[in-house]
Amino acid sequence: MASLPAGRLLSRMRISSLLLVTLAVGGVIFPAGSAQFTFGTQTFTVPEGFEMERIAAPPLVDRPVAADFDEQGRLYISDSSGSNEKPDLQLQTKPHRIVRLTDTDGDGKFDRQTVYADKMMFPEGVMWMDGSLYVGAPPSIWKLTDTDGDGIADKREEWHEAKTLTGCANDMHGPYRGPDGFIYWCKGAFAEQSYTLGNGKPFKSRAAHIFRKRPDGTGLEAVMTGGMDNPVDVAFLPGGERFFTTTFVHRPEAGKRDGLVHSVYGGLYGKVNDVLDPHKHTGELMPVMMLWGPAAPCGLERYQSRGLGPDFQDNLFACLFNLHKVTRHELTPDGATFRSKTSDFVVSDSPDFHPTDVVEDADGSLIVVDTGGWYKICCPTSQLAKPDVLGAVYRIRRRGATPVADPRGLKLAWSKMGPRELASLLDDPRRVVRARATEALGQGHEPAVRVLDATRKGGSVTARLNAVWALARIDSARSREASRQALRDSNPVVRSAAAHTAALWRDPGAVPGLLIMLRSGAPDSMRVAAEALGRGGNGSVVPALLEAAARFPSDRVLEHSVTFALIEIGDREATARGLLSPVAASRRAALIA
Repeated sequence: MASLPAGRLLSRMRISSLLLVTLAVGGVIFPAGSAQFTFGTQTFTVPEGFEMERIAAPPLVDRPVAADFDEQGRLYISDSSGSNEKPDLQLQTKPHRIVRLTDTDGDGKFDRQTVYADKMMFPEGVMWMDGSLYVGAPPSIWKLTDTDGDGIADKREEWHEAKTLTGCANDMHGPYRGPDGFIYWCKGAFAEQSYTLGNGKPFKSRAAHIFRKRPDGTGLEAVMTGGMDNPVDVAFLPGGERFFTTTFVHRPEAGKRDGLVHSVYGGLYGKVNDVLDPHKHTGELMPVMMLWGPAAPCGLERYQSRGLGPDFQDNLFACLFNLHKVTRHELTPDGATFRSKTSDFVVSDSPDFHPTDVVEDADGSLIVVDTGGWYKICCPTSQLAKPDVLGAVYRIRRRGATPVADPRGLKLAWSKMGPRELASLLDDPRRVVRARATEALGQGHEPAVRVLDATRKGGSVTARLNAVWALARIDSARSREASRQALRDSNPVVRSAAAHTAALWRDPGAVPGLLIMLRSGAPDSMRVAAEALGRGGNGSVVPALLEAAARFPSDRVLEHSVTFALIEIGDREATARGLLSPVAASRRAALIA
């Protein structure tokens, strides 16, 4: 055990908001009214009204990479040894570890450490789920479980084996839990991987991907394909929309190279690359929402609560490893996709600050992980390894924020709750409580489905949305029927989640509701409906898809989803009739399909 040294916060200075003064920090201009915090030799700038503290540092954790909380509020961190040896050598020596940090006195800072797992290959991602820690350590994802309660993982299972390990060790990042109950991860590099998909078909590809499968290992499929080098982190909006950070999404043009991408099912992204040749094209490569220079974006988080302020809910936060900062992304709809209003949220003046992960805590504060100066493998702008420059973990919160009582619901009698009691928590103001109730209901069967269906009919928007996501995890005819009814919900986000669920299960009974969405005239609803209809494979919907192609001919994202749906359905005769359409966009979709 170790204690966190006191006195980490050396100084704090607020800049007057009365003067139009600016600060240049790391090449970024900050408006007057920002606040600065100094820890050791590093000074951080955050927006006015926020405060920052260091909550974990050596000897508790040395070079933290990725982090996640369990139900009790303990923080699991992948901790690098500082090795920059070739990945194949690291696979043999396994010099890294996972530590579990505990805040024993409730002051928000961690003061106790347990080595949860040692002898780990480079652990690039951690995810806590249902009593186990899932760790992405290329070439595999490991499921680590402490079966006897001593804080040490005594059971190690290889949950996923990718079988490729290239010289940059970017063959795998993740895993990440989707709202649909699936586990997602990213595949980078260009080594060929081969799988049998959930539908029984063989899959072989050298491209980059986002993969997913259920916790029990079934249902494997790729949901994004790219020619980029290194997709890293995945975050989800409430309705199931996926976003990811990536390097080299374009060949460097006008200084732009790395990106933040809205991942649409079946889309081909990234620079032109022969690894994309075997995959189905729907036209030109898909658009990138946000471009940076050599930023090396990595950690990505969708902020779910309102603790930072109501304007922050459903914003994305991204770690920019090479630019020494964390950025904020306010998303607004843009046709069938989104656009981002981007601003800086945390910026350090130190070239040794390298943020790698950002996580929302249960109380609404934001946790930022700084790995320090050790890493240089395959990073063209980080070639001076400084393993002696150690990292730390920081917390950012709004100054004066009202404390959240029992933010994780630890005082609730979870083990004694039935479906009705759990359903009453689906719109609880505490984010973690809602998520835990959704997870518990999603593991139920018919009694849970009946309660979830009732919630879907008469609950709040938040309760209805979480009811749909719980239904998405239950494999039963009654669950599918309840999900279909949500396609007619008054709220577009609930409808989007229901369409996502219909797509997951390739539900033939969802066709009538999906066709209503397809004909709605809202590009985002049309896109998710087209995806679900394409996966359903029903040729009778081809005329409606061809008609939809004509609605917004300049919307590349909608065009892709409609065209990809036609490709997946594969009804050659029905699609060929679109070649006679008087509308050019319909003819184009038919011709490509």
